[in-house]
Amino acid sequence: MTLTALGIAEEKGRAARLNRPLDPTQTGFEAEKLDLDLRKRIVGQDEAIQQVVNTYQTNLAGMSIPGRPIGSFLFLGPTGSGKTRMVEATAESLVGDTRAVIKIDCAEFQHSHEIAKLIGSPPGYLGHRETHPLLSQEALNQYHTEKMKLSFVLFDEIEKSSEALWNLLLGILDKATLTLGDNRRVDFSRALIFMTSNLGAARRKFAPEFMNRLDKTVVFRPLGEPELRKILALELGILQHRIFAFAKSAPFVFSLTAAAKEHLLREGTDMKYGARHLKRAIDRSLVHPLSNLIATEQVRGGDLIRVDFDGAASRLTFFKDAEDMPAYTMVQMVDWSIAPALRSYSAGTVTEMPRPANASPTSAHFLVQIGCLGASARRRVCVFNPGTQNGRK
Repeated sequence: MTLTALGIAEEKGRAARLNRPLDPTQTGFEAEKLDLDLRKRIVGQDEAIQQVVNTYQTNLAGMSIPGRPIGSFLFLGPTGSGKTRMVEATAESLVGDTRAVIKIDCAEFQHSHEIAKLIGSPPGYLGHRETHPLLSQEALNQYHTEKMKLSFVLFDEIEKSSEALWNLLLGILDKATLTLGDNRRVDFSRALIFMTSNLGAARRKFAPEFMNRLDKTVVFRPLGEPELRKILALELGILQHRIFAFAKSAPFVFSLTAAAKEHLLREGTDMKYGARHLKRAIDRSLVHPLSNLIATEQVRGGDLIRVDFDGAASRLTFFKDAEDMPAYTMVQMVDWSIAPALRSYSAGTVTEMPRPANASPTSAHFLVQIGCLGASARRRVCVFNPGTQNGRK
């Protein structure tokens, strides 16, 4: 092709790119990844996810307002609707650890003098050298990496704050700076600030000067039965991954029948407390009995445990359907799509075995202890009473 022909082709390509409508609804790869990751962890709160993703995309594009936090959010809604979990999931997705969230329980700061816990005592006050401020620059930067320099600060139940905390928060939202008791300045320009409250308290408490400094106010809607059903599946998957990563004995696999899942939903459905009531039902009816079965060695590494529901006794029952399953068999039985939820936990001290794609580094820990001993089809039944530490085979 001659230079003239190349020039003509280039001009045609340029003309094809010009005067075309652009699509501002598209998001970049990193923001899309955050969106998908949050939707794996958060159920029924699409607006909150969208607002967080939009703010993150704005920051990646370099369009955040200089001299202010990257984003400030007020999450309003009933208890158990996922407000705090949304903050943890954002940190989990972006830096891989829920501990990156600096959580301030505002109920602990209802009196002005308690603000010293956050900013430290001024020099000259008794014990000022022993007071380590919670909102120091070191605390904000603790989970920064070369690629990701983000901080996450959560003010939980903000309506319970004292006047001193309100004033402190207004300064952070307005200028992204905080002056500690010893006059050191803390920079919040790389921070995402989250506040939570219930909707009724917000209508009574929050002043216009506070609301005007917020970037986004999101109302979390109550969770209904369809959302709780999805959360149940998510929580059961996370529990299985926890067993793989941290069980005292070698890991095992459990599965619930449809009747067992319906029982957990009935026990865990309370519109007043949302998903928290469901998590308590899972702990009470499933986690505690499984813990007792592990402690009494009725369940061992490589077992396949079936959990059913006994309508007459109104409780879950536990059966061993197989034992000595090879590690690779158990890996194939587990849904690894929620594996990122385990990234925030510390890894074990044993050698890691090969794992499938999309599995988190910690998810396969302890599987190496099982070995490949061959599967056994022999069934053993554990009729278990959750109120006791003993079962009978």
